Amino acid sequence: MLTDVDAATPDEITAPGVTSAATESAASAAGRDAEPGAPAWTSTANHTPTSTPDDPLALDRQLCFALVAAARSVVAVYGPVLEPLGLTHPQYLVMLALWERSPRTLRDLASTLRLESATLSPLVKRLEQAGLVERRRDPADERALAVSLTDAGVALRREAEKVPGRVVESLGMSVEQLTGVRDALTGLLAGIDR
Repeated sequence: MLTDVDAATPDEITAPGVTSAATESAASAAGRDAEPGAPAWTSTANHTPTSTPDDPLALDRQLCFALVAAARSVVAVYGPVLEPLGLTHPQYLVMLALWERSPRTLRDLASTLRLESATLSPLVKRLEQAGLVERRRDPADERALAVSLTDAGVALRREAEKVPGRVVESLGMSVEQLTGVRDALTGLLAGIDR
C-alpha cells in the first residue's frame, strides 16, 4: 500500500525535530518561514482555508470520498475472514458469481462483476491454479471461454456460507442497516447505468 512516506522523496523524510538541508533550502527559496523540523509540504503560507459548514467542496460532504473510504474499509474487513478459505476479496467475488451460476463465459463474468477482462483473467487463472475453477472453450461458441466450478470449488461454498455473518459482526451494524446501505448503493448503480 502506498503511504505518504512511500510517496515522499528521500529529502522529505526526516526524523522528528530534524530538518533536512533540502527542506530548508526549499522553504527559503519560496520565501517561507519553515518551522524547524517541519517538512516543506506542511507549510500553510500559500494556503488559505476556505472550508465552511456549507462549503460544497468540504471533503466530508463528498459522495465520492465516502464511497471510496467505506469501500476500502469494508474490503479490509473481508481480508482475515477470507484468508482461511484461501481467497482474496476479488477472487471471492468471482466465486460468488460462479456459485450463482456455473459455467459462465468470461465475458458474462466480467459484465456481472463490472471488471475489465484484463483484470478478470488473472483472477480466474489463479483460481484455476488453486483447483477451484476450470476454463474451457464454450461448446456453443468456440471463440468464448467458459469458466466453471470444479468439485473443490463447489465444496468451498459450504465454508463460504459463514463469511457474511462474520463480516456483519465485524462491521458493528445491524443486518437491517447494512441491507439499507446495500440497497441504496444498488440503486445508485442502477441510476448510473440508465
